[in-house]
Formats: sequence, structure tokens, C-alpha cells
Amino acid sequence: MKKTILLSMLAIVSAAANLHAADKRFNIVFCFADDWGRYASCLAPLAGGPSANEVVRTPAIDRVAREGVIFRNAYVNAPSCTPCRSALLSGRYFFNTGRAAILQGAIWDSSIPAYPLMLKEAGYHIGKSHKVWSPGRPVDAPYGEQQHAYEKAGRDFCDFSENVTRLVRNGMTFTDAKEKMLGQVRANFEAFLAARPQGQPFCYWFGPTLTHRMWEKGSGKALWGIEPDSLKGRLPKFLPDVHEVREDFADYLGETQAWDAGVGVLLKKLEEIGELGRTLVVISGDHGAPGFPHGKCNLYDFGVGVSLIARWPGGKGGRVVDDFVNLMDLAPTFLETGGLKPAPGMNGRSIVNVLKSDQSGQVDPTRTYVVTGRERHVAAAREGFMPYPHRALRVAGFLYIHNFKPERWPMGAPGGVTDTATPPAEELEKNTFVAFPDMDASPTKAWIIQHRNDTEWQRHYDYAFGKRPAEELYDLGKDPDQIHNVAADPAYAAKRKEMAGQLLKILKEAGDPRITGDGQTFERTPFTDPEPIPPRKGGKKKGK
Repeated sequence: MKKTILLSMLAIVSAAANLHAADKRFNIVFCFADDWGRYASCLAPLAGGPSANEVVRTPAIDRVAREGVIFRNAYVNAPSCTPCRSALLSGRYFFNTGRAAILQGAIWDSSIPAYPLMLKEAGYHIGKSHKVWSPGRPVDAPYGEQQHAYEKAGRDFCDFSENVTRLVRNGMTFTDAKEKMLGQVRANFEAFLAARPQGQPFCYWFGPTLTHRMWEKGSGKALWGIEPDSLKGRLPKFLPDVHEVREDFADYLGETQAWDAGVGVLLKKLEEIGELGRTLVVISGDHGAPGFPHGKCNLYDFGVGVSLIARWPGGKGGRVVDDFVNLMDLAPTFLETGGLKPAPGMNGRSIVNVLKSDQSGQVDPTRTYVVTGRERHVAAAREGFMPYPHRALRVAGFLYIHNFKPERWPMGAPGGVTDTATPPAEELEKNTFVAFPDMDASPTKAWIIQHRNDTEWQRHYDYAFGKRPAEELYDLGKDPDQIHNVAADPAYAAKRKEMAGQLLKILKEAGDPRITGDGQTFERTPFTDPEPIPPRKGGKKKGK
């Protein structure tokens, strides 16, 4: 462990020693929204059919896409905030980050290098506004959370629809209320820039939580003019195409439009100070939509597939890249941007070569897959604090999922939902822990549970909450919404075997404790076990 840290420090000292008085390294602005999947108007042409991206409007994000590159196949490593962020900060698979691989009860192990602190040691001015890594008890926060926080102007933007609705009800116009929220975004960023030593490159993390539940019901239409029924025929098939669900999704898209406005504030400020031309801008989210089936906490594309849109200074714009990218690849990418090599133990690989390319389509021929997974989200979701362990392999045209404990409830125990009882709709809309707590409370969740016995909608309840077999396989050419499991179909036997074998090989090489040990590493209860889950040294980098 000491040798690992020493090697990292030597690399940092070497990079810092080579700096000139006027540091020419690119700045890094990372815009990272909670629970924001693949929703931006620039993504509409890529959908291959009707989609909600035809309804949402995101001009700032669209601009970055025009001037940069859209990654068609970008995925988080885990569809839960803490393990996803642990993987991103460390450049490791989530299962190689010790107790940072779980949500509640997480602990950051300070022996694992985190890219922001490495950049700081190499001469970068670093800072953040809002969420980076949480929750948990960080031994040494991976971003120096309080030391590097720039939030004194306010955090109201993180609860955009709630705060704007309150101001409007008190007599303020929507335009003025919106500008009040965006003014905080601007002031926080300006405070970060003002603290920057002259000539020093900077690395800024903008992490608002507005697309995370909860948001104001009906705000999509009330604040942004998004008609819920304009989504009719544009929702994925695992969502009931009914007004209540469409309204819920319209509200989610409204928060997305607010998120876009915040990104626009940063872009405008970078232009004003003459820094946009030397700043790497990366925009993404930590997993799919909350409170919807197949989303957050699921390994289907709706849960792990995210937007990844980047603007490399001087790079060719308007590109769409098919390379498979895992967000843990961003740590070595940002390090390379800052003149540093990857830290020992990183599984991710830099995408700088892809960002610098002028090609579309498949740029790096080795980037043909991603591996995703999850262990524990809500600690008490299942009896005995048990996780729901699963891993997935995603390649072009197919998704394979292995559920290690198919006897367990994937979204947590039914709780108050029985054959004869249904919790009140208001509770299901506002209290995540009433039933199936690994899915956030929402109007969609409430509607599906209330209609679980209706013949027309029962399958949607099963998609969302039912137990799953040990193996799932989806043919995306025929089933893009991933609702028809063909793992038991003899016609797909060879494909299932091939993908299962490939997934197992990758997990073994990477040192996944669920595979390489006795399988009990993540079975231990985080609140009663006095010893933290030991971090793994990591294995081969993906694609090698």
C-alpha cells in the first residue's frame, strides 16, 4: 500500500516540477447531475424511434454536443450514487473500492487515490459546488469536501422546482425566480474562480441534485410548459403509457431543462473570462431516472446508461462515437488532461485519444463492452440488510445480466404491499421505505402498485418489482427496451454461454470479491461489522 501511494506521489511531484509560470494545461469543468440518464434534445436523432428526447429542450447541452462529441454507449459502473461516484473518483470498478462500494454505511478509504486530489497536488486549483461523494463517513473525503466547497451563494438550485414554485406562489414571476436560482450557480462558480491563483489551471465539479427525487408535482407543465400528453407513445415500453406516468416523466424533464440552464451559466462565464477555448467540458449523470421501473438501481440501459457529452478544446465538433465507455474511465482521462499517469490500481482507461480524434463511429477498436453491477443500495431494503448482488455485460446488440441471489427481491421487500393491502398513494409517492425501497417513492411507483392486479398493467408491476431468474439475456435488435428475457431460449444458448463466460473472465481478472473470494464480502452487514470491506488492488484494465 505504501509503495502504491509513493508511486502516485512521485508522478505528481514530477508533473508539478515541469510546470511553467504560465501553466498551459487545460482546465476541467465536470457537470454531473444526480439521477440524470440519457435525456437531452441533442440525443433525439439517436433514439431510433419516438422518444422523450423529442419533447425536452436542452440548448446548453446541445451546444456542447455541436462543438464536441456525444458518446452513444456511455454507462455508469453502478446505478447507485455512492458506488458510481466511488468508481468515477478512483478510476476503479466499484467493487474494488472497499466499503465505498455501497450506499448507506459507506466509508471512503484514504489509501485509494482520488483524481481531484491528485490534480491538486500537481498544481490544479480544485473546487466543487454541491454533491460529489455521499453519503457515508469519509476517512479522508475524496474531494476534500468542505475545504474545496464553493456554495456560500446558496444551494437552492438543487431543489429547483420546489424553490421556484414557492417563489412563484409568493408573487415572483417564473423568469425572476429562475434567475434567482441561476444567480446562485453563477455566484458559486465566480467564487471558485476568484480563489484561483493567477495562471493556475482549474478543475471544477458542478454537482446539483435537482434531477434526484423529489420534485414539485406538475412542475414540468407549470414551469416549463411541457405537456404530459406530448409524451404519449414516446415512453419506453416498461412504463405504463398513462397520463399519471406521463406527468411524472414530464416533471423529470422539467428538472432536466433546469439542469441545462445551470450548465449554460457555466459556459457563459467561461466565455466571459476567455477560458472556454482552453477548458475540457464534460457533462454526464450518475445513473438513470429515479422512481421509475428499470431505472436507478437496475442494470438495464435505462438504469446504467447515461449521457456523456464532452467538448475537447480545439477538437472537431458534431461527432457521435460508438465506443463503449464506463464512467470510471473519466478519472484517468482527467489525469491525462492534467499531465498525469493513471494511479496504480485503476481499472479505467483514458478516453483522451477518443476526444482528440476527428472520427465518428467506432474510434478505439478495443472499446466493445462495459461491465456494470450493484450490491447494496438502501441498507434495510431486504431482511437482514442483505444486498441484491448482480453484474452485467453490455455489448453491441446484447445485454447479459447475472443475478447471484435470485431468491431475493431486486427492488427490496414488498413491505406494506400484500395480496389484500395497498399503502395509500400519498405514502407511495413520498415515502421510499413503505415498499420496495430500492425504488424511490414517486407517482409512477404508486400508480403501478395500485394497478398491480389489473390484467392490462400487471406485467408492468412484474417488470418493476418481481423476482428475477439467475440469468437474463436481451436481444436489443428485437427488444430495445429489454423486457423479453431470452436466456432460457435454446436459440440463444450459444450467445448466453459466450457472454456469461466473458463476464466471468472480466470479473476474475478485475478481482471482484463476489467472484474471487468466498462471495461473502458484501454480505456482511455494514452497521454491525466493525471492520470495513478491504479495498482490492484491482486487476487488468478493461479492454486489455
